[in-house]
Order: sequence, then structure tokens, then C-alpha cells
Amino acid sequence: MRLTVLGCAGSFPGPEAACSAYLVEADNFRLLIDFGSGSMSAMQRYTDMNSIDAIILTHLHCDHMLDACTYIVVRRYDPAGARPAIPVYAPLGAAERISAAYSSENEALDDVYTFYGLQPGTFPIGPFTITVDRVNHPIETYGVRVEHGGHVLTYSSDTAPCEPLLRLAAGADLFLCEASYLDGVDNPPGLHLTGGEAGEAATKADVGRLLLTHLIPAWFSEASIVDAATAAYTGPVEVVRPGARYDL
Repeated sequence: MRLTVLGCAGSFPGPEAACSAYLVEADNFRLLIDFGSGSMSAMQRYTDMNSIDAIILTHLHCDHMLDACTYIVVRRYDPAGARPAIPVYAPLGAAERISAAYSSENEALDDVYTFYGLQPGTFPIGPFTITVDRVNHPIETYGVRVEHGGHVLTYSSDTAPCEPLLRLAAGADLFLCEASYLDGVDNPPGLHLTGGEAGEAATKADVGRLLLTHLIPAWFSEASIVDAATAAYTGPVEVVRPGARYDL
């Protein structure tokens, strides 16, 4: 199983990164988890943009799904011929939200996407065993656990501290975890994790490696967030970058 970071900027694109999008590959199957603002540009650097087999959208904030609107053009209007509909696993209402953002006429997208509503549980996507659960964010949002070949990748999506996150991350080889906020600052409740909270979650879940993502460098010092994470978690800690690849 391979993870490729396409975008990792928190809340809005940064000077060096698009918003959240993560490509997970195994057995020639390509699963895209989140499709945030600007990430389709990065996708074209690291894979054929027509090669995606399935998409998970963890929630419907723009920084995690907006390029699913742009991708309609790729699938529908390819000069070589329209592509078959691709499965999209997302919170209910995703079809209407993507359609409204793409076209003012709220047109059907059945030729491009086949939507499946997410709900807590475990199910297969291609060669992967996927487990999702609701995490602590203002809108319906799912953390994701991906298992393949005895290895586990967990992605927090956007969340404040919560027990479902710890269950999803339990024993994971890689914990791709948001760390949007700075410890010691009066942060909005129930929205995002701090670096220290990400480290605490990694320790409680006994993960093998902590990959920090969704940082907002325009607002908070990366070094301070990393320092807080490493103070709470003694295992390997890394801030992900666009194009970074991790093999499990």
C-alpha cells in the first residue's frame, strides 16, 4: 500500500500546497481520499488523472471536496470519450453540493459519479478494507481507517479530540493526522486539533508513525506545532509535503 500526498494545506491553499487530497494505491487500484481546492493540479504530477478508481470525501467543506467539481470536466468531456461513472463515498448531500458548485442549473451527475452515502462501519473498496466513523467537526465528517496486506493507514480528516478518532487509529502503522491549531491559544472548540492534541492521540492509539497534515502556515508556526506534537508523542513525527510518498 502506498500513500501519496497530493495536497495537505489546511482550510485554504497555501503558497506551496493545495488543500487536502491523498492518493492510496495497492494492487493497481487507486483510491483518492478527499479532493480539496487545487489538488487536481498536483494529481497530474503524480498519476494519470483518469486512473482514479474510487473517491472518498470525508466531509463537504470546500478544502476537502471542491476539486470534485472540476473533475467533472475530466470525466465527461475527454476528447477520447467520456469516462465511466466513478464511485464516490461521501456524506449524504454530496451530489447536490457538488452539482450546485459545478453548475448553476443543479444538473445531474450520474454520468460522472455514482454516490454512496457514508455511515459508520466497515466495507470494501477495491482491495482495501475501509472503516469510517463520525469525528468531532461542525458538519458531518468521517475519519478513515484503510487496511491492506496486514498494514493500516488512518486519516483523521478534520476533527477536534474524540474517542472515534482513537478507535480508528488504534495500532495504525501510519497516522495521517490534522494539526491545524497552536497549543496555548484560545482556539475555537469542536473544530480542529492542535499539535499537542495530535501527539496525544497518536500516543493513546499506539501508532507507529505520526504524519502531521492540514497545518495553516499563514496563521501558526509549523515548528511550534511540531514541538507540541513531539512533546506528547515519542515516536517518529513528520510534517507531510506535496508529493511525499509512504510505503506500507
